[in-house]
Amino acid sequence: MTRLLNTIRNTRRVLTTLVVVALLVSSRHPTLLDRIIEDGRLIVVTRNNPTTYYEERHGATGYEYELVESFADYLGVELELMVVDNLQTAMEALENGDAHISAAGFTKEQTSGYPVVYGPTYSSISEQIVYRLRTTKPESIEDLQTGRLMVPAKSRHARTLRHWQKTELPSLSWRETSELDASDLLQMVSDRELDFTLVNSNEFRLMRSYLPNLDVAFTLGEIQTVAWVMPRRADDSLRDRTFDFFYRPETGVLMAELSERFYGHVGQFDYVGAHRFLRHSRKILPRYEKDFKAAAEKHGFDWRLLAAMGYQESHWNPRARSFTGVRGLMMLTLRTAGELGVTNRLDPSQSIAGGSRYLAGLRERLDESVREPDRTWMALAAYNVGFGHLEDARRLAEKLGRNPDLWIDVKKVLPLLTQQRYYRQTRYGYARGQEPVTYVQNIRRYYDVLIWNEEQVVADETDNDSIQDSDVPVTVIPPLL
Repeated sequence: MTRLLNTIRNTRRVLTTLVVVALLVSSRHPTLLDRIIEDGRLIVVTRNNPTTYYEERHGATGYEYELVESFADYLGVELELMVVDNLQTAMEALENGDAHISAAGFTKEQTSGYPVVYGPTYSSISEQIVYRLRTTKPESIEDLQTGRLMVPAKSRHARTLRHWQKTELPSLSWRETSELDASDLLQMVSDRELDFTLVNSNEFRLMRSYLPNLDVAFTLGEIQTVAWVMPRRADDSLRDRTFDFFYRPETGVLMAELSERFYGHVGQFDYVGAHRFLRHSRKILPRYEKDFKAAAEKHGFDWRLLAAMGYQESHWNPRARSFTGVRGLMMLTLRTAGELGVTNRLDPSQSIAGGSRYLAGLRERLDESVREPDRTWMALAAYNVGFGHLEDARRLAEKLGRNPDLWIDVKKVLPLLTQQRYYRQTRYGYARGQEPVTYVQNIRRYYDVLIWNEEQVVADETDNDSIQDSDVPVTVIPPLL
């Protein structure tokens, strides 16, 4: 009897234990990663600026955007962006649970005072004093006292200057602004409105091609590290997965591609390029001349303009490819090609026909008040930067007292889309506004060279004094307009 009672008691204990375990298992809260995957969305807070995220003609891009989009694909969820203006708003979005990750180019040192944790460090940046070439170069922080120095208020740079003022140089002074960002201040140094500013090294690398008269005087402060930021109050599931993502070989390859794409050297049109263009126009262009002429006749363009555009896009390479996925002689996106009925982007005839049709459509979308040739120049700019950004620039030109229907005025405004004080007034935000200006200038120069070259051939034939191609002197390059 005693043995039976002991057996019953033991059975009850086992059953009780099983029930408790079952209750614990059933009551386990899903992890943050579980909830993200179940919801199908990864919400990322970022900033609209040249080093993180912005819109261009092919859609959203930017170093941070491309990286975090790849992470969302890795998780098998959709990426949802929350765009903010500053560090504090981004940290509040994390703390309030409105976003899962901040991928905005913030350093660990910047965010160390907030209740956050970090993913892996994936880049480093330094702070650089920038000055205008052909002015006195500052050699040390003491030399900053001789000129006008300005940095954004409540920024990492303001804190750095305060540190140096407190520990090394009490007499150091500067101005702070809550209205301007790095791109604005660099422009002011270029325009001699300031003598110096302090910017992040990655920001200066992006802007330097637009402001070639600026250079780095010296580096100030310690090198800082960049990482994605997540709220400390959350569990470690999402943070652990970011480590898995960054340690994959595929991510290493992606980051190398992004570094080249966003921070690589940007070539400039020059006279050597003009000589190369003339050689190509003699050896390569004849293969596609018939297609350019057919497209030009259909859409009302000069075929030499379309040829110049094709050279700017791909150097007349029908198999050209860019990091953004555009392909072919006229560099069409897969989506645009589909909308235009282009079934094979690598077919030069289809690419020329599709690209010309797309350009004609952009030209048609412009207001009737825009006359030729400005209408064509603006359509070319829209082909490069996107119609939305072009319209932003036209509206901004009107606000600034310029004529939005004249290319000569719009091309002066487009580069302002790199500056926060201007692009925050627009619908589509930041754009690499100097690129469409250079794009159109190059096409116009190539176009003029083709016209000049053809006229020379006609003149030679008329004079019955032909010259071999290899002997044609390239002594006249049409000026930029």
